[in-house]
Amino acid sequence: MARLERALISVSDKTGIVEFSRELQHLGVEIISTGGTSKLLRENDIRVVEISDHTGFPEIMDGRVKTLHPKVHGGLLALRENETHKKQMKELGIKPIDMVVVNLYPFEKTISKKGVSMEEAIENIDIGGPSMIRSASKNYKHVIVVVNPKRYEFIIEELKANHKDLSEKMRFELAIEAFRTTGRYDRIIANYFDGLDKEKGGYPTALSLDYMKRQSLRYGENPHQTAAFYVEEDVNEPCVSNAQQLSGKELSYNNIIDLNAALELVKEFERPSAIVIKHTNPCGAASANTPAEAFQKAYSSDPVSAFGCILGLNKTVDVATADAITEPGHFVEAIIAPEFEPKAVEILTTKRKWGSSLRLLKTGALSANSVDMSAYDMKRVVGGMLLQSRDLSVYDAASLTVVSKKKPSEREMSDLRFAFIVCKHVKSNSIVLARNEAVVGVGAGQMSRIDSTEISIKKAGDRVKGAVMASDAFFPFRDNVDVAAKAGIVAIIQPGGSNKDDESIAAADEHGIVMVFTGQRHFRH
Repeated sequence: MARLERALISVSDKTGIVEFSRELQHLGVEIISTGGTSKLLRENDIRVVEISDHTGFPEIMDGRVKTLHPKVHGGLLALRENETHKKQMKELGIKPIDMVVVNLYPFEKTISKKGVSMEEAIENIDIGGPSMIRSASKNYKHVIVVVNPKRYEFIIEELKANHKDLSEKMRFELAIEAFRTTGRYDRIIANYFDGLDKEKGGYPTALSLDYMKRQSLRYGENPHQTAAFYVEEDVNEPCVSNAQQLSGKELSYNNIIDLNAALELVKEFERPSAIVIKHTNPCGAASANTPAEAFQKAYSSDPVSAFGCILGLNKTVDVATADAITEPGHFVEAIIAPEFEPKAVEILTTKRKWGSSLRLLKTGALSANSVDMSAYDMKRVVGGMLLQSRDLSVYDAASLTVVSKKKPSEREMSDLRFAFIVCKHVKSNSIVLARNEAVVGVGAGQMSRIDSTEISIKKAGDRVKGAVMASDAFFPFRDNVDVAAKAGIVAIIQPGGSNKDDESIAAADEHGIVMVFTGQRHFRH
């Protein structure tokens, strides 16, 4: 390893680069730089050697060629202890470069812009940057490679503490991060161009994925399975993957899945709403005037199943909500919400004996505008992967068709809307019963729809009378309508599309109940 004497700095993201470069200068490091980076550093009184002065060759072709030069890559790739390399460097006037600080043209940000042209995308493909990163990483024992601005402060501290040097272990870690960066960059470019082929429907020929390990987990779905949690980088949509854990035990594999289910459902509502999840299915859900009232209604949907639940809320958890959650008889494993009032956190973590282990996750504000419409849903099968667009369809009153003779009241339509949204997030075959914007019964994951209907009615008990029903797919037979009407259900919302729709509609008319078709199925496997 060699002490740091010379650094080449060329960055697109200039966050922290002035401060970092100033510290390098204080350490006596010579700085070579290019284009906009060089200009910024000079404006801040940092001494810079222009890349063209270092190579003896001007930047050409509008800056497309500036660092692709033997004096750059020879200085990066030379083995310092190799006598032949040392001799050639001296003969050719190549100076060693001991550090490369590079981050790449913003290709991913560019292609995410609406209406971006092919020409603009191409101009944001970095060539010199990845080349320098790879050269430096290959020779990591002699060259420090820095691609992440978050590393700047730590690296300066290490250099100061170790006489302008880094350990080989640290150099190796930086090289791994650098190779990961160029690998991801190339995958994004390949996926973008591959996805432009309309004959493929926007799906690439080869699927390349890039996830960072966030944490190891104690075990998977069961104690005999190992597990870890990987997340996408730079996700802007509020989600379980970028939520901040405020308190409680480490998240488990099942916690993460259930927290995701709770948040993705509660995102669908604008009014204060609460979702109670057990084993990925909502056993309770409600909307109300306040988060506290919404929680109370949701937990009461099925208090037996709700014990040990995962809770999702779409508004700030205030003191009243925290008090409601910690009432005697309640037990909650984890809560995910946009924000928590400090006093609410204190109540949740100290009022009940289970509070110290209660996991609290903060996502930041939820907004329909923050949803990533372009993201895929992915499901792993042995030896393969299935991709599909996310089911982000929203309730659209204009697309509904009332097919029964009886028309729904305003109150019934409100409840039908609520039940329809919840049903979309229940494992198929799914039936949801609701009343006053609260779930009263759920039938989930049954092999026949009539079984799901009967289970939901059993769950509802006396609350079934006057409730509405939502189904994630059409009724294959009229038996579901007959059973629902006998139980006291007053309105049904379903996609329609069965060969026997006429029989189901006739049954609704015979029983004098409302039937509404959505025209849209929501299977969830």
